[in-house]
Amino acid sequence: MERHKPGSDSYYTILGVGSDCSAEEIRRAYRRLAMRWHPDRWARRRAAPALLSKAKAKFQQIQQAYSVLSDQRKRALYDAGFYNDEDDDDDEHNEAFYEFMQEMVSLMAKARSEDCKCATMEELQTMFMEMAQGF
Repeated sequence: MERHKPGSDSYYTILGVGSDCSAEEIRRAYRRLAMRWHPDRWARRRAAPALLSKAKAKFQQIQQAYSVLSDQRKRALYDAGFYNDEDDDDDEHNEAFYEFMQEMVSLMAKARSEDCKCATMEELQTMFMEMAQGF
């Protein structure tokens, strides 16, 4: 599994939104940034090759961030630290893992809200991490 790498910008940071933002806020941020960094726009300005290259790289980052955060399943996996863009083509695997993740999040929320005596939040997280290692 690919976790967010420390020191690199998160997809939320790239789009300039918070992790609790709505789908509409993500869409608006994407549109604003895509218009600003679209390589064609920089090419029309006859920007220096270094600036054009920077614009292309930035635009690709923006597109990748949007493709993950605008998809509910990818976003849930990303937020949990288990999104792997190399697995995008494996829909069956992604669907099963997403459902598993939703169930675990639900159990953890229930344990947190009910102060469940059967398992602590830390125990649930440990169990989750042990189960997730097999994926």
